[in-house]
Amino acid sequence: MRVKFVLTMDDVVVNDQKIDQIIMDWESDVDKDEILEVSHKWITTQNFLTKRMVGLTRVGESSLTIEPLEETEAESEYE
Repeated sequence: MRVKFVLTMDDVVVNDQKIDQIIMDWESDVDKDEILEVSHKWITTQNFLTKRMVGLTRVGESSLTIEPLEETEAESEYE
């Protein structure tokens, strides 16, 4: 399944530089299990972003949106 990820971070510190907002988006081919895994880690892991991004030391607020980009064959059969 092709999906688009949108990560928004507010009140960020990267390499000792304060940044008001960073928005990153990317597309990826993932299966439902991978989406569930990322979603679960996002919700349950404290400091999820600072552990994964070099130079990132602080994030005030953040959100992760996962949007499907393609219909599955089952979905298109019903139209």
